[in-house]
Amino acid sequence: MFEQYPDVVNVPQLCEMLGGISCKSAYKLLQANRIQYFKIGRVYKVPKIQVIVYLQSLMQPQKLNPKITLTH
Repeated sequence: MFEQYPDVVNVPQLCEMLGGISCKSAYKLLQANRIQYFKIGRVYKVPKIQVIVYLQSLMQPQKLNPKITLTH
């Protein structure tokens, strides 16, 4: 997965990996700690594995609210 990207990506590459989201949206994900990153100076760097972990977390089944009952 994402073989064409380096092991550590920058924000524009992250945007591409996430389907072309805006840089503003990518920075929001980083600031909300949804994707782990580190900074070198002022530059955000994201390990590629963290992008994969984030995408896998989106695919986890959502828990139903226990107060809601499903009827047929």
